[in-house]
Amino acid sequence: MQAIAHNSEQFVTIEQDIGTPTGHDLLVEIKAISINPIDTKVKQTITKGERKILGYDGTGVVAAIGDKVSMFEVGDEVFYAGDITRDGTNAAYQLVDERIVAHKPKTLNFAQTAALPLTSITAWESLFDRLKITHNDKDKTLLLIGAAGGVGSMAIQFAKQKVGLNVVASASRQASKDWCLELGADVVINHHDLVAEFKRHKLASPTYILCMGHPDEYFEQMAEIIAPQGSICLLANTSRAYDINLLKAKSVTLVWEMMFTRSMFQTDDMIEQHNVLERLAQMIDQGQIKTTLTKTLSPINLENIEQAHELIERAKMIGKLVISNP
Repeated sequence: MQAIAHNSEQFVTIEQDIGTPTGHDLLVEIKAISINPIDTKVKQTITKGERKILGYDGTGVVAAIGDKVSMFEVGDEVFYAGDITRDGTNAAYQLVDERIVAHKPKTLNFAQTAALPLTSITAWESLFDRLKITHNDKDKTLLLIGAAGGVGSMAIQFAKQKVGLNVVASASRQASKDWCLELGADVVINHHDLVAEFKRHKLASPTYILCMGHPDEYFEQMAEIIAPQGSICLLANTSRAYDINLLKAKSVTLVWEMMFTRSMFQTDDMIEQHNVLERLAQMIDQGQIKTTLTKTLSPINLENIEQAHELIERAKMIGKLVISNP
């Protein structure tokens, strides 16, 4: 099997024996992949002498199944976000556990579908597993910091379509603001000074904040604007210590979201990622949610993976970038 790996210095094309699927594994022939910021971050952790196949968004066709597989058959079209502890999607074929895989939406092609899994699971888990938002929160305010990217694009749609929250999105460029409004955000503010923006727009204090930017830039601002007994969810790593006492007076909950937790630790509820993606496929086919694909490269090869990483590392992407085979 041909794959694109990174050796700590550069991407290289390699031949790798994929093996036969066993247990709950599916062998998927990959049709399209998406590049995420996590790809570029993992790339930076690869040590000299190590070689790693990256890629955590994939869609394709089931080519073979393990002896314990019960939810899929050979020939099924599927999509998934993968497992950070295993080889990724930058390859012709990939082994992936069926409990984190779902059937591809019928109304989308492979490229449109590949834009969705990782960001959708991250957004869903952030809102409903970590922040614990329910239908009873309909009249409350959610602040999405850095909302024009992949996760924010899905979080806007989930918050509006599933709950009907008042969504305040932050963005800096006009194109980013327009994108957030198109997806359903009620208000878009500039994230360079959240406190001033909330005052200028006379916005209610957010009960929930999902920070998709670097938390070091926003922690004190979030502590100031969050509503009493509110909750804050962080995605990115921090690089400095925080004075968490700033959260005490308001009894604020601070939580983290890492999409790979369930697969990494083989948690008892690992199948929830399958359930989330199956639910997402239904919402898409019913016209409630749309793909966040904004740029496509083709085919899946070394040159296009390099180009995709360069684009992601500029941190200027709106929506998602996909690499698709013809």
